[in-house]
Amino acid sequence: MNLSAAAARALAEFQAASGWEARARLLLQWGERLAPLSEAERIPDNQIRGCDSQVWLVAERREDGWHFRATSEARLVRGLLALLLVRVEGLDADAIAALDLNDWFAQLGLSRQLSPSRSNGLNAVLQRLRELITA
Repeated sequence: MNLSAAAARALAEFQAASGWEARARLLLQWGERLAPLSEAERIPDNQIRGCDSQVWLVAERREDGWHFRATSEARLVRGLLALLLVRVEGLDADAIAALDLNDWFAQLGLSRQLSPSRSNGLNAVLQRLRELITA
């Protein structure tokens, strides 16, 4: 598995956290790191369907790969989005297509805490990422 420096740092932080409370605090901290989306970016075209919380996703193709920004009104979901985005940041379309989201969150020690609706929502975000990069 090829991880960016930021994804490796996230993995190390979460693996070092002892217990769910420590991981929950980390999750909220990671959510605070998300770059905000402007009101102009919070449009229906950028909204993810399949999420219980409102989630918006913006993709940008750059020379070094794909870059994504996302946000949600739910703090915990913002943390999960931050961890998803740090994992896909800069990857090419093939690597994003091959990403095993369940494996990534299991490595972070978060899979047991993902409710079915959150897991479905994250998979909807990943599916939308894949659609954007192949459009």
